[in-house]
Amino acid sequence: MKISIINGPNLNLLGKREPEIYGSLTFEEYFEELQKKFPAIEFNYYQSNIEGELINKIQEFGFSYDGIILNAGAYTHTSIGIGDAVKGITTPVVEVHISNTFSRESFRHQSYISGNAKGVVLGFGLKSYDLAIQSFL
Repeated sequence: MKISIINGPNLNLLGKREPEIYGSLTFEEYFEELQKKFPAIEFNYYQSNIEGELINKIQEFGFSYDGIILNAGAYTHTSIGIGDAVKGITTPVVEVHISNTFSRESFRHQSYISGNAKGVVLGFGLKSYDLAIQSFL
């Protein structure tokens, strides 16, 4: 099984950025834990702060992987292009958020991805990624 994890803007700051919301682990440290926890899965990890690069990766993996876990960060709430990319591929996508976006600012309550995703997992910290992986098993 091949799963791609695609993270959007500012997620490269995990471990430094608002640890009370996002925790103290970097995503790279957490990714190593995921690889050990799920050794039968071939993971690919990509992070970018640039919207078009995220769309390119969604399209690149969107016809050949078994699943995509997408945390588009703030682009979730602003990017029709990312939503359209998810709609245009055949690989199922699970939208993930570390925080509970519904307990935050009202603009974070809108997602251009959710309507085209297999499912949405939010609010469980980095464990949200574990739950998304479980949905593909």
